[in-house]
Amino acid sequence: MARNASSGGASAPIRVLVAEDSTTVRRLLVELLRADPAFEVVAEAGNGVEAVAQAIALRPDLVTMDIHMPLLDGLDATKEIMREAPTPILIVSAVAGTADVGLGFSATQAGALTVVPTPVPPSHPDFARARDHFLSMAKLMARVKVVRRSITTPAGGVRPPRATPPRRAVRAIAIGASTGGPAALRRLLLDLPASFPAPILVVQHIARGFVGGLASWLSANLALGVVVAGEGEPLRRGVVHLAPDDRHLGVAPDAATPCGRVALLDRPPVGGFRPSATTLFESAAAAFGGGLAACVLTGMGRDGVDGLAAVRRGGGRVLAQDEASSVVYGMAQEAVRAGVVDEVLAIDALGRRLAELVEEAA
Repeated sequence: MARNASSGGASAPIRVLVAEDSTTVRRLLVELLRADPAFEVVAEAGNGVEAVAQAIALRPDLVTMDIHMPLLDGLDATKEIMREAPTPILIVSAVAGTADVGLGFSATQAGALTVVPTPVPPSHPDFARARDHFLSMAKLMARVKVVRRSITTPAGGVRPPRATPPRRAVRAIAIGASTGGPAALRRLLLDLPASFPAPILVVQHIARGFVGGLASWLSANLALGVVVAGEGEPLRRGVVHLAPDDRHLGVAPDAATPCGRVALLDRPPVGGFRPSATTLFESAAAAFGGGLAACVLTGMGRDGVDGLAAVRRGGGRVLAQDEASSVVYGMAQEAVRAGVVDEVLAIDALGRRLAELVEEAA
């Protein structure tokens, strides 16, 4: 397991390996990291083979990983590092096209933690914001414990569901996720058919500019339809509606549509998040009551917990991903601690359980 910088004391710098084939971008990343006393750049790599070798030899606290590199690309380098020397890996990718973003999400499936945009140069008007976002994400990801394991959990590791009183058949699904969420979402949704008879609403904490790429990546892997939610659009059965950048996702009941419509809200951030899983859960609970199943997946923090309490009060069901299959057992753990979770299941079982709940409506 890679060393966690926080375990060496608050003053210990975060040791970073920067893997990037562009000399210009690599220099920018190195300069940004070195300007912050929280970091120490211990090595640079211009290709994937070098990145793997240096990760094994140096055991850094964090690897920033490019996707397109010679000899071995970022996807294969991530797989190799996670197999030989598990280390927090932050994918740094340009948002120029959905193909690059899709590769980044494939890397999260391979074991990387999340994807952030390549910072813009100092001459750009958004430089300060981009720099601060990159550095804050690097600090957060360096604290994540990673292990040599697959996201798949043996069936024997699934915790049995808690007994729950009879409730109304489920007519809609709401999901909240953060760090590690794209790969977990994909795995959960793989078990749902194109004919799934309920809409699915998702808040995934993600860097600005990446939600469109997430939708394209999921669409290429799933039978379900996947869209970035638009204001006033009807919620459709068998379709995953992703919260867009910087808008809360909610539900507006409408007697003219079977499932209601998308409501995008400009309310202030909740707990620092917009979109917020809590806002989604509260709005969906108000719209669907006992006909809602809410699910909280891997991720840092406690976003969603207060909203899940509203789901329970409205008679809905609450499911949570278990610790063994979570990249970061934060949001789900906080929900369990708050006593608002009905069932805790491995990611391999969550999709099937949601399908069972919805099938009860037939």
